[in-house]
Amino acid sequence: MQPRNMSMSGVVDLSAVKAAGEAKQKAEQARARSAAQGDAGAPVSLVIDVDEADFEAKVLQPSAEVPVVIDFWAEWCEPCKQLSPVLERLTREYAGRVLLAKIDADKNQMLMQQFGVQGIPAVFAVVAGQALPLFQGAAPEAQIRQTLDQLIQVSEERFGITGLQGAVADEGAEEAQQQPSEPEDPALAAAQQALDTGDLNGAVQAYKNVLSTDPGNTEARVGLAMAELLGRVQGLDAQQVRKDAADRPADVEAQLRAADLDMAGGHVEDAFGRLVETVKKTAGEDRETARLRLLELFDVIGAEDPRVVTARSALARVLF
Repeated sequence: MQPRNMSMSGVVDLSAVKAAGEAKQKAEQARARSAAQGDAGAPVSLVIDVDEADFEAKVLQPSAEVPVVIDFWAEWCEPCKQLSPVLERLTREYAGRVLLAKIDADKNQMLMQQFGVQGIPAVFAVVAGQALPLFQGAAPEAQIRQTLDQLIQVSEERFGITGLQGAVADEGAEEAQQQPSEPEDPALAAAQQALDTGDLNGAVQAYKNVLSTDPGNTEARVGLAMAELLGRVQGLDAQQVRKDAADRPADVEAQLRAADLDMAGGHVEDAFGRLVETVKKTAGEDRETARLRLLELFDVIGAEDPRVVTARSALARVLF
């Protein structure tokens, strides 16, 4: 899903927030200490698990020296399973210019509430103690890379934070990367590569090829739904789409386009609610069209997502 700027209302009021000048001074002091202690290039953990108990030590304090990216995820979240490995790989590639803090949403509800997270995956950053919303939902690698580049630029220009110079992944991370794993499905890898590079038609066809031989492949089903969604919203005039949907509530196609924009923008509940209401108000082919689109959007999020469970129940109520 496309990255979007998330509202800062409800975001945690971090007690460690400092003025830019003070942040720059702290960053310079931290670099000086590292140089004096001979820590330059020392192995560090670039990807870490964080919970409410160690949030200050693992996120707030390091954010004076390096931008800390926060990945809110959960085991049942299918888009999280696509996004997290990309974030981890890019974090190691950036070699200390960012750190990645992974937070299990199910086990850290207080942090979810403090950051105002409405759905996962959700990605924030903390720079010099300040929380910055980045994007919500899975996204192509090229867009994630662009977001990280912008984060690094802002961190340096505004706060003088340049990261952990010369850092390398710690041995534990390297060993984990080197451990044998199941061979990657070449067809799935090709589909993901097409999606990451913006070749949406190629991604759609590649995922369909996988599903033709393995209809139960969850990763392919989620990837196909995401690629088709991104393809449908390409080139749409968001303002016009929303005007059409408001002016023509009985126009199924107008509601479908608006629902797609809602979903691509991370407004999952709005997209589901719009289509459930469309199903409720229509009959025949129009009703079936709206129902099928809603099922496609369920695949984008994953069957076990609580928002899908809620919307599926609402759909059942209007159908039966």
